[in-house]
Amino acid sequence: MKGIEALKKMLKLYDEILSVNHRSEIARDLRDEDDLFLLLCLSETLGLPNPAFYYTLELYPYMLEKFHEWHLRMGMDKSPLTGIRCC
Repeated sequence: MKGIEALKKMLKLYDEILSVNHRSEIARDLRDEDDLFLLLCLSETLGLPNPAFYYTLELYPYMLEKFHEWHLRMGMDKSPLTGIRCC
């Protein structure tokens, strides 16, 4: 068991060493993917047809929190969409 735990620690350390220089790039890519997902899920409110609307409907409570964070990060004090009142 000690050998497996030591191997896990070594793999974790190796992963941290590889990603230390790329943390900001990874965070930016994850944020961009999250923004794209938010756009796809909220496309109905923007007037764009969303074929997966029925499947993404249960995600709306989660997306409202993310939408609020997004429009504040974009420098908008209030929601730019009239259908979404998060502030």
